[in-house]
Amino acid sequence: MPTWGDVLRELQQAHLNPAALPPGMSPFDFVRRKYTQELATHTGRNVILYMSKWTQGGGVDPNLISITPEDVQAFMEVIHGLTGDQLDLVLHSPGGSAEAAESLVIYLRSKFKDVRVLIPHAAMSAATMMSCAANRLVMGKHSFIGPVDPQFILQTELGPQSVPAHAILEQFKLAKEQCSDPALLPSWIPILRQYGPALIVQCRFATDLAAELVGNWLTSYMLAKDPESDEKAKKVASTLVAHGTFKSHSRFIGREQAKSLGLVIDDLEADQKLQDALLSVFHATTHTFNATPAVKLIENHQGKAFIKTQGFMVPHPIPPGAAPPPGP
Repeated sequence: MPTWGDVLRELQQAHLNPAALPPGMSPFDFVRRKYTQELATHTGRNVILYMSKWTQGGGVDPNLISITPEDVQAFMEVIHGLTGDQLDLVLHSPGGSAEAAESLVIYLRSKFKDVRVLIPHAAMSAATMMSCAANRLVMGKHSFIGPVDPQFILQTELGPQSVPAHAILEQFKLAKEQCSDPALLPSWIPILRQYGPALIVQCRFATDLAAELVGNWLTSYMLAKDPESDEKAKKVASTLVAHGTFKSHSRFIGREQAKSLGLVIDDLEADQKLQDALLSVFHATTHTFNATPAVKLIENHQGKAFIKTQGFMVPHPIPPGAAPPPGP
C-alpha cells in the first residue's frame, strides 16, 4: 500500500515529468484521480469524494470547508453522467449545517439505492449525520465519527464563540436557579445578555431536529431490515445528540464504539485491496490540500469535480484530449 510518503514521491516524479501527464492536468489531479479510479474498479461501484481540508490546520476559514447548501450544486455536477444505483461516498469532513446535510441526503438518496460511506479518517458532526443515511459504513481502526449535538455561534465580548446548544440550555437552567438570589444577579446579567429572545427555543428545536434526522435516516436505510429498527434508531440518535455523554462536540468516536451504538459497519482491513485504494485516495487528496489553494473537493471516479478554492467553487472538468476512464 502506498503510504503518505510514497504518494508524495509519486507526485514529485510526476512533477518532474510533465510530458507524461494528460494535457492541462496537474500532477495532483492525475495521481488523485488514478487512485480514485482504482477504487471504483475494485468495488465496481460509483465513487464520489467529499473531502475538506480541516485536519491539516493552516487557519482555513471554517465556512469554506463546512457542509453548506451550495454543495448540492457540486453534487449535481459530479453525479451527472453516472450510471447505476450504487455509490461509495468517501467522506472526510468536520461537518456543518444540519439543514444542508439534509438537502444532500435527500438528493443522494433520490439518485442511489445503495449507498456506502467510506471514512478514511473522520466524518464529524453533520458529516456523521450524513453517514447515518448510508446503508452501511466502512471504517478502519483509524476512522472516526463524532457527536451530532447542535452548535451555535454566539457573538461575545471575546468575539464569535461556538457553543453547544446543550451547554446553553444547562447554563440557562442554572441561571434560573441562582437568580432567585438577588446577590447573584450582577454576575449573571452580562452572561444572559448574550442570549437572544429565541435562543433557548432554537437550542431545543435544533437538538430535536438532529435526533429526528438521524433517527429517520437510520430507520429508512441502515436499519431498514431490522425488526426493531425504530427503537434502535432512536437509541443511536439520542446517544449521538447527547452532549452530556461525550462532553465535547469534537470527541472522536472510534469504529468499535460506533458498532456498539448499533451502527452497521464493515471493517476496512477485511479487504486489503479496498484499504489500499481508499487510503491512497486519502493521501493523494491531503497532498492536494497541502500544496494547492483547494480546501474542499467533490469529485467522481471519472475525474469530474467541483473544487472549493479561496472562497468560491469552480467546476473542474476532464481536460480536452483526456478521456475519462471507464466507469464501473
